[in-house]
Amino acid sequence: MLENIFKGIFDSASVTVIPAGQFLLCVGVALAIGGLIALAASRRSGYTQSFLVSLFALPALSCVVIMMVNGNVGAGVATAGAFSLVRFRSAAGSAKEIALIFLAMVAGLISGMGYLAYAVLFTLILCAAFLVWGNFDPAARGLQKELRITVPESLNYEGEFDGILNKYCAKWKLEQVKTVNTGSMFKLRYTVTVRKDAGTKEMIDELRCHNGNLEISLCRAASAASEL
Repeated sequence: MLENIFKGIFDSASVTVIPAGQFLLCVGVALAIGGLIALAASRRSGYTQSFLVSLFALPALSCVVIMMVNGNVGAGVATAGAFSLVRFRSAAGSAKEIALIFLAMVAGLISGMGYLAYAVLFTLILCAAFLVWGNFDPAARGLQKELRITVPESLNYEGEFDGILNKYCAKWKLEQVKTVNTGSMFKLRYTVTVRKDAGTKEMIDELRCHNGNLEISLCRAASAASEL
């Protein structure tokens, strides 16, 4: 009786019905894998709660899709088309975000095929690599920041702040210059890697002496620099 409940109305004698116990086991492992990926992502990067929830649910979703396709070529083609529509209706993320999404989908795919041990092993290896890389990634450790400096139109900003940035930053690069307030001011955007022993307040105080005490902001490096 229980097998008839979970049997599809379009199933034929040649189609193998997935037992409910195996279905729950695969989905449970996929959810555990998603939780592990989301936990690893949250340890090293400031991702939003919605993105972490998506990482948590994506392996289980991929797992169910693979189990339902179960060798059906037509269903596989329809699934590929549905994923393509989702892709083109979504905003492009950074390279790291795309890699995490792909990791979650691959782990779910392996789980859906029934190779649960391989799925767990693959996830552990990739999450460990992700965490280890965070120790060498200045952005993940919070040392890489985005510096925005507003300067008056009359100031020649080229080379004006080089000495201060060399003093407080291990590396820095001018990424963008744009006009604001109908062209009466310039806004400079730098990507800087602040030295561990440097004081950000002292750096900002020195910059204020050169930009006429206009707006200066120092925040976490934007992810746009790593977009594909």
